[in-house]
Amino acid sequence: MSGSGDESGAEAPEAPQPKPKKKQRPFWQELPILVGFAALIVALLVTFIGRPYVIPSQSMEPTLHGCSGCTGDRIYVEKLSYYFGDPKPGDVVVFVGPTSDWNRHYKSIRSSNTVVRGVQNFLSFFGLVPPDENDLVKRVIATGGQTVQCCDAEGRILVDGKPLDEPYVKFNNPFDPQHPDVQFNAGGRAFGPVKVPDGNLWVMGDNRAESADSRYHMKDEKQGTVPVSDVRGKAVFKIWPPGRIGPVRAQDPQ
Repeated sequence: MSGSGDESGAEAPEAPQPKPKKKQRPFWQELPILVGFAALIVALLVTFIGRPYVIPSQSMEPTLHGCSGCTGDRIYVEKLSYYFGDPKPGDVVVFVGPTSDWNRHYKSIRSSNTVVRGVQNFLSFFGLVPPDENDLVKRVIATGGQTVQCCDAEGRILVDGKPLDEPYVKFNNPFDPQHPDVQFNAGGRAFGPVKVPDGNLWVMGDNRAESADSRYHMKDEKQGTVPVSDVRGKAVFKIWPPGRIGPVRAQDPQ
């Protein structure tokens, strides 16, 4: 005879246990992660989007200040534009000196101390220190396949036989209509004609009287032209000093 009572033979289910709360990390432990993540983002921006540069000389006066006694402009140079096309006439571009003739006066800005130099190279990766290369800034005057020379009867530069309109040029070498063939290296304006190779650029400073640009390097192996592959990016904005903050405008002279 089976027993009677309330016992059913089945065990009662256990009550669900509350999940332990995840322990919050202290801020000092999370800080290195946040800093590393921010540094990675900055490095990607500098590598693929753009970076600041300092104007070291007066060759782009008055568009960009950099002369002795002036406050050197800091400009922002973006790279995105040239992922989808080549520089165009009128663009203000930053490029690395393409030949030994362009770089003959360049001296490394890195310390001779191995440790300090390593720190400088590391900071350069994040845009905090300039790259150790001869970066120059000029305006594109002619592109691959075009022929550039100077001058017409009014002292203007010709591209494919057509005179340029260059309102950004304020300082130039003297021009004597009676002697229009005085060469640039002799203090005049005349040069060329030079046919720009495909994939290259003819660049000049807005301060024509004080710019060691394509004219100055016509005897090198590229006739003074700059390969598009050596262009670091397009100058688009002046970011310092505060009184000169504003856009850097491309003006097509053709």
